[in-house]
Amino acid sequence: MLSKRKLAVLLALLVLALSACTPIVPAAAGLMPSAAGNESAEAEVQLLEFEVAEDMNRFIFDQDVVYEDGMPADGSSFITRGYLYEVGTLDGTNGVNPDGSPEFPDKVIGEWICQGYMINDAGHATGGVWVFSTQFFQFGDEPGAQSIVTQGYELADTDVAIARAITGGTGEFKLARGESSQTLLGLNATEGVNLRVQIAVEK
Repeated sequence: MLSKRKLAVLLALLVLALSACTPIVPAAAGLMPSAAGNESAEAEVQLLEFEVAEDMNRFIFDQDVVYEDGMPADGSSFITRGYLYEVGTLDGTNGVNPDGSPEFPDKVIGEWICQGYMINDAGHATGGVWVFSTQFFQFGDEPGAQSIVTQGYELADTDVAIARAITGGTGEFKLARGESSQTLLGLNATEGVNLRVQIAVEK
């Protein structure tokens, strides 16, 4: 029989052997996602840039909510339409001919529809927030095939960007989320707005 001393030594050696076989895990491992985890968690982001030229001939608003001069007042609803252009096309005063046709038809890449409410100083605004709107950007010629929708405030200030939320889309952008940036460039020949839009789409 083994003496108590020898038995204690054997047990100690067994414990050491088992300890050597046990993998050592850093204490911070639970706070460090694997590379695969990072790839799946990070959404693909696509940056889109384009410009908008509004055709003011197609601006329709609630004429029951107006100032004495007939301009839309706070709370006046509206819908309007225009053209999407390649970025760098507009200078703040062009894009739509007086009759409402596109000034640069070869550079039109889609259609723009905007609906919402004139707010605050509305049609009398010279700066600050004057519109709350939902904007529909239709890319290409097939209705509903490729589109993105944004929602938020619009500024009456030129050359000042404001953030808007991406609320959805269709086609390639059917799962679109993220943030857009909109800048007023000026007014075109129809008195419609010219805008530059940047959209960081998470897909």
